[in-house]
Amino acid sequence: MKIYTKTGDKGTTMLFGGGRVSKAHIRIHAYGTVDELNSYIGLIKDQAIKGIHKERLREIQLRLFTLGAILAANPEKKNVQAPDLLTSDVVFLEEAIDEMNESLPPLRHFILPGGHTTVSYCHLARCVCRRAERQVVWLDEQEPVAEIVVQYLNRLSDYLFVLARMLAADLEVEEVKWESR
Repeated sequence: MKIYTKTGDKGTTMLFGGGRVSKAHIRIHAYGTVDELNSYIGLIKDQAIKGIHKERLREIQLRLFTLGAILAANPEKKNVQAPDLLTSDVVFLEEAIDEMNESLPPLRHFILPGGHTTVSYCHLARCVCRRAERQVVWLDEQEPVAEIVVQYLNRLSDYLFVLARMLAADLEVEEVKWESR
């Protein structure tokens, strides 16, 4: 399999199931941002963190590939069978959030990104996740996108925020509190 095909040299790309769109199409922005998010998740996973976090992040990476395939599928091709994102995938994130929250002090202030490189990576991933979510919502305003895609990204950004807090606790670094003037 060749890595380069030259078929995108004029600024278009092929969708899963056929059909070409501009590389500037919101669909391409959406799944490209999901790919960027997956890279940040890999970066977090490669840090010196507990095994349970690595396992969850691996599962999230697999689901993000699924989500990317859903977004890359041509909505006009009804015979295309993209992999499924399931309600249980959203529940997986919710249960992980709840479990981590049980051992964290209540949130009584806004938190600034920082305090430790690993924590900052989580905040970067959270921001990229929010951007992906916005792009998917924008895409959905033009072409229908399965509701679970937005739900998953919304919950994932929550998970990444709580993971940042959990890693700060695990690493014994103080959360950086926002204080107004």
